Amino acid sequence: MQRWRATICARSERLVRTNFSTAKRRTQHRAAMRIALLTTVSLIAVSASAANWPNWRGPSGTGVCLETNLPLHWSTNENVRWRVPLPERGNSTPVIWGDRVFVTQAIEKEGQRTLMCFDKNTGKRLWKTDVAYNEKEPTHPTNPYCSASPVTDGERVIASFGSAGLYAYDLAGKELWHRDLGKQHHIWGNAASPVIFRDLCILNVGPGERTFLVALDKKTGDEKWRVDEPGGDYGEAKPGEKAVWIGSWTTPILIEESGQPRLIMSFPKRVAALEPATGHEVWTCRGINPLVYTSPLYSQGIIVAMGGFGGSSIAVKTGGKGDVTDTHRLWQHPKTKQRIGSGVIAGEHIYILNDPGVAECFELRTGKLVWEERLKSAAKSDSWSSMVLAGQRLYVSNQGGDTFVLEASPTFKTLATNSLQEPIFSSVAVSDGNVLLRTHKALWCIASSQ
Repeated sequence: MQRWRATICARSERLVRTNFSTAKRRTQHRAAMRIALLTTVSLIAVSASAANWPNWRGPSGTGVCLETNLPLHWSTNENVRWRVPLPERGNSTPVIWGDRVFVTQAIEKEGQRTLMCFDKNTGKRLWKTDVAYNEKEPTHPTNPYCSASPVTDGERVIASFGSAGLYAYDLAGKELWHRDLGKQHHIWGNAASPVIFRDLCILNVGPGERTFLVALDKKTGDEKWRVDEPGGDYGEAKPGEKAVWIGSWTTPILIEESGQPRLIMSFPKRVAALEPATGHEVWTCRGINPLVYTSPLYSQGIIVAMGGFGGSSIAVKTGGKGDVTDTHRLWQHPKTKQRIGSGVIAGEHIYILNDPGVAECFELRTGKLVWEERLKSAAKSDSWSSMVLAGQRLYVSNQGGDTFVLEASPTFKTLATNSLQEPIFSSVAVSDGNVLLRTHKALWCIASSQ
């Protein structure tokens, strides 16, 4: 099996390196993306079915999907399959398994953290669970509670409710278990989503003074390992001192490295690879700043980790041991724009929409800036959304309610600008040709009429 996976990965790398300027090369590129994604999906043991978007950023956790039949144009009255009002604002992104759509939601006026399940075909709400939590939990005004997306393996769905705990339900909404992981305390709140690896559910608990990665048995909730990350801080200024701003809101990703599974995590100041079954750290690379909001990106044996708050970004080759900063780091950008949402890798380029609403394209192997463009919007142009790659299209939203469709190309091109006229702080989810969008007012299902 390992020899087969190594062969598949080698083929992927040879194909994805190809310049897809011609139709033939574009076909090779798409084939390579499919091979690479299927390899990753087999590793994390979730279905590669087009119906499933089982965790934050899709099957691979990197915003890459296999579907190419997504709608290009929509509005509030065009190509809307259904719209369901939500009780309050929210920043989390839906996840999908088969005909079920799962969304986390805080109802602050009632002191509830909830998980809701909707029918993907009709938008009908099938069930809602409620967890009461009335203790004060600090957060940023633009980061409501329950900003973490849930995760599902088709048998259970697991949601992080911050200080209220981690909860697992079956697909009918019956609670299976919950675990109190302690209070999460940071002035800007929390948002990291759980991920599933084989029989484990792994969560980045933080930021704050208590910061750690924890792995629980996904069937029972029993803790299997915990890795503390020292040096955290609440972000509050202490008497006579300046505030210390440090922390990671990263949702880790799972990849395959030299035939072995790896959990890739962006910590403050570094990115690291761990054995997901044990939590043992394999390698670390320094060079990002103390505040990290994005999730890592991966393609062709290269990890890209991007800091936030105008900080730094790095690219590092996989396959090392210990501190690989001097041996495997490909490039570093010492200072970048503010970044909340995560980017995506397509072929030999990285694409991202920064918080100020400026889209950028970089060369993967050199970090060279290819283009940057402010996306034109009639509404609020700031963006917290992460990109999704579908074929040669990039889908990403801004806070004003616009979802842009860009061409994944070293030549900048906007294919469409679609407005729902409602604030969007979440990201696109994809299932069976449908685009699911969560605004501050509703859950939308967009589908092409053709």
